[in-house]
Amino acid sequence: MFPLPDLPYAYDALQPAMSERTLHFHHDKHHAGYVKKLNALMEKSGERAGSLEEVVRKAAAKGKEGAALFNNAAQAWNHAFFWECMSPRKTEPSGRLADAIGEAYGSIGKLGETFAADGTAHFGSGWVWLTSDKGGKVSIETTHDARDLLSEPEHAPLLVCDLWEHAYYLDRQNDREGFLKTWIADLANWDFAGRQYEAARGGGQVWRYPAAMAHAA
Repeated sequence: MFPLPDLPYAYDALQPAMSERTLHFHHDKHHAGYVKKLNALMEKSGERAGSLEEVVRKAAAKGKEGAALFNNAAQAWNHAFFWECMSPRKTEPSGRLADAIGEAYGSIGKLGETFAADGTAHFGSGWVWLTSDKGGKVSIETTHDARDLLSEPEHAPLLVCDLWEHAYYLDRQNDREGFLKTWIADLANWDFAGRQYEAARGGGQVWRYPAAMAHAA
C-alpha cells in the first residue's frame, strides 16, 4: 500500500501565494483520492508494489491496458513531487543550475516568463516542468493530464507546477496565468531543484516517492 505523503510544510505556510484552503482540498482530497484508487487497483490486480516509479513505468509501457493504473499512479507521484517543489521561504537558483538557466534563458526572470507563458498556453489539464537533459541543459516542458517524465530518460524533472484547475481555482478562479507567475516567482523551491539537477548529473539520488507499506493483516 502506497502512503499519502504529508506536506513538507504546514497547510498555511504558503499564504498568501497559495491558501490553506487550497492545500487542504488539493492534498487531502485530490492527492489522497489518487493514492486511494492506486492502492485499490494494485490490490484488485494482485500486483506486488515495488517503487511507485516502477509502477508508473510498467503501467505506461502497457498503453491502454495499463491506463487506469498509470493515471492514478502518475498523479500520485506528480502531486508528491509538486509539494516538494514549493517552499515557504523564497529561494533563488544557485551554482551550476543558475549557470544552466542563464545559458538557456538569459536570466531567472526570463525563465519565469517562459514557464508561466508555456503553462498558460497549455490546453486543458496537465503539468509544466523545468527539466534537464543528460548534458545539463535545462528546458521547459508541458505534459497532458497525468503524464509525467518518469518514462522519458532524456528529461530529468527539476520542478513541476500543476495546471489542473483544482490547483488554483479556489484562490484565483480561472486565472491560470496569475497563478503561474506567482508560483514561479514566490513558491518555486530552487534548493530542491538544485539538488535534483546535481543528482541528474550523477551527484546523488533523485527524489523518490515514499516506499510502499506492508498491508496490515
